[in-house]
Amino acid sequence: MANLVDNARPDFQKAVDHLRKELKNIRSGRANSAIVEDIRVDVYGQSMELKTVGAISIPDAKTIQIEPWDKGVIKDVEKALIAANLGMAPNVAGMVIRLNMPLMTEETRKEAVKVISQKGEQARVSIRVVREAVRDDLEKDEKDKKISEDERFRLQEQLDKLVKEYNGKIECLVKDKEQEMLKV
Repeated sequence: MANLVDNARPDFQKAVDHLRKELKNIRSGRANSAIVEDIRVDVYGQSMELKTVGAISIPDAKTIQIEPWDKGVIKDVEKALIAANLGMAPNVAGMVIRLNMPLMTEETRKEAVKVISQKGEQARVSIRVVREAVRDDLEKDEKDKKISEDERFRLQEQLDKLVKEYNGKIECLVKDKEQEMLKV
């Protein structure tokens, strides 16, 4: 029956991984390829991630540079960047698209910190949902006489430790991103 608790670990990890992905897409004052690499581009009749369509580089701290491997898709990439509503206008120069990061004001930094906190709370809610499902399963197993009351309490204690561990990871990710946002 320890499997119920052990089986919850991947679900907890999914919540943390999702948060990590969400946070990397939040724009700070520095250029970061993660901001654009997952943007979907419609090319050759299918939707592909930008990172599979061209090379993404960071020539300086304020510029993201995209160089599509096929010059025929440059307009499609530009259209996808505009549709992504990143707050940056793509500049096409021959075979290269550049995105210049705008300066972040105090207000935009504070707004970003609010969004980061919301993303962290969403991750914690995901953890709680999984925890409650496992607790319900444990109570059901006890009711069906598959496990004893002592075993249920032991497994719930194990589950609580696991939840605490993953909530700590979430808290760490949120604090690190908030500090990054507030750094001028």
